[in-house]
Amino acid sequence: MTISLDGPAAPATAEEFLNRPPTVGQRVHSVLHKQPALSPAIVLVLAAVAFGLLNSRFYHLQNLSLVAQQVAVVGALAAGQTLVILTAGIDLSIGAVMVLASLVMSKLAFDQHVPGVFALLIGVVIAVVAQAVNGLLVTRIKLPPFIVTLGTLSIFTAITLIYAKGQTIALQPGAFLLWSGNTVSIGSLHLTTGVLMMIGLYIVIGFALRYTAWGRHLYAVGDDAEASRLAGISVNRVLLSAYMVAGVAIAVAAWILVGRVGGGDPNSGLNANLESITAVVIGGTSLFGGRGVVVGSLIGALIVQVFDNGLALAGLDPNYQVLAVGLLVIAAVSVDQWIRSVKA
Repeated sequence: MTISLDGPAAPATAEEFLNRPPTVGQRVHSVLHKQPALSPAIVLVLAAVAFGLLNSRFYHLQNLSLVAQQVAVVGALAAGQTLVILTAGIDLSIGAVMVLASLVMSKLAFDQHVPGVFALLIGVVIAVVAQAVNGLLVTRIKLPPFIVTLGTLSIFTAITLIYAKGQTIALQPGAFLLWSGNTVSIGSLHLTTGVLMMIGLYIVIGFALRYTAWGRHLYAVGDDAEASRLAGISVNRVLLSAYMVAGVAIAVAAWILVGRVGGGDPNSGLNANLESITAVVIGGTSLFGGRGVVVGSLIGALIVQVFDNGLALAGLDPNYQVLAVGLLVIAAVSVDQWIRSVKA
């Protein structure tokens, strides 16, 4: 009788095990896995509340306008960086390409009197070609993206300095390339055209990633390149396209930079490479590829700027901003590792 009673108990126990309710940790993991931008969004809201309590001026529209204007360049650059990181790559040269493109635009318009529209288009071509070089080195010669872009970082920086000859270009007021620096007022909120361009860039890239076959292929290649190849996806073509589309985003960032500094400056955007990576990582995009949303990168860029602005208004040492960003990066990567380990 004992044996007969124990027999049916085992399947019942297995069924209970399979149907047991998920733990709190499993629920949190599931939500964060489905919504990569949720955790940085929570951090942004908490930071805004904290800095608003420390100094009520933080919520003034004039200050919020300043935060938006300061995040425009890095935000646009982070959109391009997101595409590369989603493929499990990384681009250390992205800021150098931006500065090169901005300087080419400015010098062509100022020195050679090239119409602003054509100078802009040439700058776009420069950025896309530079990124195509990165992409071809990764896809054809099979070099690691980190090594490729570390090398091209020095190359593009040197080309910029040689081309600039130590000069800073100041464009005349009213120049077409300065259009990105024009102010657009919405009540008491004063934004630049560059901020609106950055938002438009995120809308376009976000739509492409979510609703097109190219976007799905990009995620698939980043998650597992070999499985994507076996499924019939042209992995090299997807990787190359990611770098080249990132080049368009870089060109937009370069145009915003020209409008912000009033021309071309070879010393501008010195930290843009790392700032864009920081924004993407804090924004919830996995450095291992295949997981993340582009809007998270915008949130990440806003978090960095909010900490910078909030700590300044609070009268604290700016070095605390550097400390806070470092802690946020480590926390973001730790959360990503936890999500991946639980998934495995």
